[in-house]
Amino acid sequence: MTHIVVLGAGYSGQVAANLAARRCDAEVTLVNDRDRFVERVRLHQFAAGQELRERKIADLLRGTGARLVVDRVTAIDTGTRTVRLAAGDPIRYDTLIYALGSHTDLESVPGVAEHAYPVTGAEHALRLRVRVADGGTVTVVGGGLTGIEAATELAESNQDLKVRLLTGDVLGARLSERGRRYLRRTCARLGIEIRDEVQVAEVRADGVVLAGGEHVPSDFVVWTTGFTVPPLAREAGLAVDDHGRMLVDDTMRSVSDPDVYAVGDAASVRLKGGPELRMACATGLPSAQAAVRAIKARTAGRVPKPMRFRYVNQCISLGRKDGLIQFVRADDSPKEAVLTGRLAALYKEIIVRGALQVQRHPAIPTSF
Repeated sequence: MTHIVVLGAGYSGQVAANLAARRCDAEVTLVNDRDRFVERVRLHQFAAGQELRERKIADLLRGTGARLVVDRVTAIDTGTRTVRLAAGDPIRYDTLIYALGSHTDLESVPGVAEHAYPVTGAEHALRLRVRVADGGTVTVVGGGLTGIEAATELAESNQDLKVRLLTGDVLGARLSERGRRYLRRTCARLGIEIRDEVQVAEVRADGVVLAGGEHVPSDFVVWTTGFTVPPLAREAGLAVDDHGRMLVDDTMRSVSDPDVYAVGDAASVRLKGGPELRMACATGLPSAQAAVRAIKARTAGRVPKPMRFRYVNQCISLGRKDGLIQFVRADDSPKEAVLTGRLAALYKEIIVRGALQVQRHPAIPTSF
């Protein structure tokens, strides 16, 4: 029996392992550095002081036959088709699904690693949660979806906390005009100070320094801008882009190694010559499903169908009571239509719960 090894148990890796175990005639091993599944899209809620339910990866795999190995991947040897681990014995694979995801870039700007609080990992969110409890003034750097959600969640959940949001572009640059106006009104209602079109050159213990030399004082800084991926694919000699994301074809197969597939944030996906798909559950989940379908087809001697995908919307939580749903065209460019308010908050909550349900039922069609 062939052996499929999946590296990483985030949203896309968990789905890939679960689906492969159900659909492919193969032994499936999932390798992850922790035994709990992290709902990454809820970490800003946890950091703001809300309680989240922990879910064991083994529970999500129950009944599939997939094996979980809790260890850290240190290297991939494509010559011997072996994955090396920090503590355990090497694992040999016939097919590898690379789903190690992304993390906040802490190195590109001086002082970020030493002084800032990221919010994209469980440990980071816990550190931020502890600091938030002490109050003060927080500067959130980054006006993307993560920065917007973190700033609004912190402001709504902690009324004694002074929240400032800095962004290098116009706030809501990827939204329609209606979306941008609503976002600004919501930030004003929550008392969030907005400074857009500014660049942070350095993070210090007492705030940030802008590119022009201005010091913006703050008791602590939340860093949500810039993402990077693990270097393992590049170090293994696999073809990657300038950011280290593995280059794949329209079936999620590596362009340089037929035994390797990549899904989620760690994959550079372009369909029909279009732009690179953005890092998001919206692309990670269907890419995992497409990879498993392709593996199953090739194992059976069939030509796999290319991944079919289009964007539908961007879902932004603005605290627990408000939200913004930006409807988009197939290429992710914004339409003028938006959904806002409590109904939008409910819409976003349904999407987040749906992303979790796919972990248990990986064949559910995904279009988030």
